[in-house]
Amino acid sequence: MQAPDYERHSVYRDRASKSWRMGLGVTVTRAAISSSGNLKISTDQVGNNTGVRLTGRVDVDSSPDLRDHLRTLLSQEALPQTIIVDLAGVSYIETSGIATLVEALRIARHQQINFRVQGLSGSTLRLFEVTGVLALFEASGSGQRVS
Repeated sequence: MQAPDYERHSVYRDRASKSWRMGLGVTVTRAAISSSGNLKISTDQVGNNTGVRLTGRVDVDSSPDLRDHLRTLLSQEALPQTIIVDLAGVSYIETSGIATLVEALRIARHQQINFRVQGLSGSTLRLFEVTGVLALFEASGSGQRVS
């Protein structure tokens, strides 16, 4: 799935990662890692924006891996302007996962990075509501706080 005008650069580290350099000076990077067998974390970086897609369960076993991944994104030399965490593929989340996202939000705000969550539904949305943290996160794409 490579467009003819892209220079393709594949980068393989501890996880599967691919990077393409577009003709307009925009680099697209994709990485996927598995976390404790319960959670898959996929990252797409397009220019200065980063999308993090979570699939599976965010629990006490997998939230440290998510925390490490988000902290790595938030400590890069070239920081993203926006980080959007997509929770549509999350089948289960514990308060440890919520705490991890709130910590990342706090760090992002300190560094003036937009940090948003999207794809909240069902029990995931309910936990965000019950814990009272739903209003802390901005709705992706709307620029307004979720209420």
